[in-house]
Amino acid sequence: MDHAELLALFDRDLREGARPDGPGARVERTGGVVRQVASAQGWNGVVWSVLDEAGADAAIAGQIDHYTGLGLDFEWKLYGHDRPADLGRRLRAAGFVPEPEETLMIGRVDDLALAAAPPEGVRVVPVTDPAGVDLVAAVHEKAFGADSSWLRHQLLARLSADPDTVVAVVAMAGDEPVSAARMELVPGTPFAGLWGGGTVQGWRGRGIYRTLVAHRAHAAAARGYRYLQVDASSQSRPILEHLGFVPLTTTTPYVYTS
Repeated sequence: MDHAELLALFDRDLREGARPDGPGARVERTGGVVRQVASAQGWNGVVWSVLDEAGADAAIAGQIDHYTGLGLDFEWKLYGHDRPADLGRRLRAAGFVPEPEETLMIGRVDDLALAAAPPEGVRVVPVTDPAGVDLVAAVHEKAFGADSSWLRHQLLARLSADPDTVVAVVAMAGDEPVSAARMELVPGTPFAGLWGGGTVQGWRGRGIYRTLVAHRAHAAAARGYRYLQVDASSQSRPILEHLGFVPLTTTTPYVYTS
């Protein structure tokens, strides 16, 4: 499968055919837009759109009206190949604020270099209960300097209601959580998504991130998934390319705060 075919499959299965990403969320299809609506602690936003120049501004205004009417901030997840070509400019003009651009990367599990072991003194522990979720949240706050209450809420809900759709792991150095990540499995598709991979300052550059990618890739393969998808930062992209992931397009979150 070439890059164009793989990107088309990604768009069809994970964007146009999007499924709710957790309990309490719903996916709605209206006009040329596919969006998710969740609670204030969940992810709210547009995952797919088929718009032309004539109707794009009205579609953007419609989404703003919808989410603000619900009292929710939301994100428009814009990909580099989305149309019209000036959709990003139109979103900014409507009041959206772009966050840093990332690269959509996909790896075929069978083609990835997965012989990665944690550094000495570090072990990888599966997360299956609230105590483990607390460790993941603690890593998230230290690694990204961001609030993790939404992550704690989402991960607890997934592990409780849909445990077969999520894999979470934490790397421990003794009793200290030093890295964590999760994988979201999408039933009925060949895709699993890698999310939230973060390592605390002082433990970076030791191969832990690579180890957690390999751990999740093995888990995906064991469950029959063929492809891993990542929204890669500039820091993680070189590591992922070395493992065998290929870049397909860019992705930029455009955030609207009411």
